[in-house]
Amino acid sequence: MEGKMSIYYDEEGDYLEIFIEGKSPTYGEDLGDDVTLFKKEETDEVVGVGVLNFRKRTKNLDEIKLNLPFKVNFSSLKI
Repeated sequence: MEGKMSIYYDEEGDYLEIFIEGKSPTYGEDLGDDVTLFKKEETDEVVGVGVLNFRKRTKNLDEIKLNLPFKVNFSSLKI
């Protein structure tokens, strides 16, 4: 997965969305605990994550720590 990262936060809805490569066409898989994983329809490649009740999960937006119900592995990234 490579591309530009887009981050969207809806303060009123308290919803954070992070995408790589844009949003379409994708589908979402509910992982529970208000977290949705977004995948490309054609390839099932993970391209985004959505977190409902984001602000409630963080104590300070200057130092964001968020427990996600899945693991992220950056070791395979190539620059």
